[in-house]
Amino acid sequence: MVQELRYLKESPSQTAGPYVHIGTMPHEAGFEVYEKTFGNVLAGPETEGERIRIEGIVYDGVGSPLRDALIEIWQANAAGRYNHPADRQEKPLDRAFRGWGRSGSDRQTGLYFFDTIKPGRVMGRHGRPMAPHVNFWIVARGINIGLNTRMYFSDEAEANAADPVLNLIEQASRRETLIARREDRGGEVVYRFDIRLQGEGETVFFDI
Repeated sequence: MVQELRYLKESPSQTAGPYVHIGTMPHEAGFEVYEKTFGNVLAGPETEGERIRIEGIVYDGVGSPLRDALIEIWQANAAGRYNHPADRQEKPLDRAFRGWGRSGSDRQTGLYFFDTIKPGRVMGRHGRPMAPHVNFWIVARGINIGLNTRMYFSDEAEANAADPVLNLIEQASRRETLIARREDRGGEVVYRFDIRLQGEGETVFFDI
């Protein structure tokens, strides 16, 4: 059997394809097949923390918006704890906050958004606290492997300066690609986070 495997050719890679939304976000395609739909609204009326909106556009290498991108985020709650068994920090767990969401980009504008709360600081390796951040995963046609990145907050300059992950990025201009800009829109807090897959201003992605 081992000898036979030596002669097998590698299967060709394949991108997410045009039907990824039907399987992962059927409600956007007009299908209601799941009992619970986990979309882009993470915070409910009982969720603790500051309400925020995260929005942006995913751009391809020539600067055109991707109108079929699928974006997932996961984050800690306002106290800085993930809703996951592996997080054993001595911090309160918010039962009203799942900390995970999925959004598709708008078919016309390419805009994605999440309604969530601003996360607290999470303890990293070797007891070093990390700045508040949100983890991103992006797939779309033309992307063979999902891309992982992080979003930090522009109004957390002091925490960002000490963040162990951001400090791994030597060039300041590259670190800036992970900083979302805060906007106040009539009482609503919005953080703008555009993602550029290639070219000038390419977002920093992580090999996870």
